[in-house]
Amino acid sequence: MKINKYIDLTTSIVRYNLKIIFAGKFLWFLLAAFAFFAFFMFQQAWNRADINEGSIYSLLLFPCLLLIFYPVVFGIQNDEDNRILEIIFGIPNYRYKVWGVRMLMIYVSNYFILVVFAYVARLMLYPVNIFEMAFQLIFPMLFFGNLAFMFSTTTRSGNGTAVIMIVFGLIFYIFLNANRQIAQSYWNVFLNPFSIPSDIHPMIWQNTILKNRLFLVIGAIIWLMIGFLNLQKREKFV
Repeated sequence: MKINKYIDLTTSIVRYNLKIIFAGKFLWFLLAAFAFFAFFMFQQAWNRADINEGSIYSLLLFPCLLLIFYPVVFGIQNDEDNRILEIIFGIPNYRYKVWGVRMLMIYVSNYFILVVFAYVARLMLYPVNIFEMAFQLIFPMLFFGNLAFMFSTTTRSGNGTAVIMIVFGLIFYIFLNANRQIAQSYWNVFLNPFSIPSDIHPMIWQNTILKNRLFLVIGAIIWLMIGFLNLQKREKFV
C-alpha cells in the first residue's frame, strides 16, 4: 500500500472513530464539565480563596473525570445499540484494533481539552504550566477511565456501569478523606501532586508522587487488560 493511501485510510478511520466516540451526549458532558469548572472558579474568586497550582488541580479534577465518563462508560452500549458489535467482532483481534485505538484517541482528545481548561484557569486565576497540569490529570483519568471500561465490558450497560463508577468514586473519596495518613500516601487515587503538605519533606513528597503515578498507571493497565479479556467472550455481546 502506498504511503498516501495509508495516510488517507488512517485519517478516515480516525474520523470515523471520533464520530462514534464523541457522538450523542458527549457534547452535553463537555458543557457540563466546563460549567462545573467555571462555577468552581467563580466560587474561588468570590470567596477570595488562596489560589495556587494545587487549588487549580483540584478545580480541574472533577471536570477531568466527567470528560472521560461518557465515551468510556457508554462505548460498548452505543456499539450494541447501533448494531456495530456484530460487524467489528468479525475483525481479527477486535479488542486491540478497535477499542485499543478508541481508548488512545479518547485520552489524547481529552488531554487537549484539559489543556484548554488549564489555559482558561491560567488567564482567570493563576499562572500555571498548562501542559504539566493536563499531564498530571491524565493519571487519574487513565485509572478511572480504564476501570470504567472494564466494568462496561462486564455489565454491557452504560447505566449499570455509571452506577458502579459513582458508587466506587464515592467510596474512594469518603475512605481517603476519613484517613489523613492514606490521603497523603501514594495509595490515594486523588492525590494532588501540586499540594505539598507542610509536615513532609519535599524530597519525600516527590518520591510519593512518583510511586502514586506508577500505582495509577499499573492499575490502569490491569483494568484495560481485564477489559480486553472480557471482549474475547464474543457470545456475551452478539
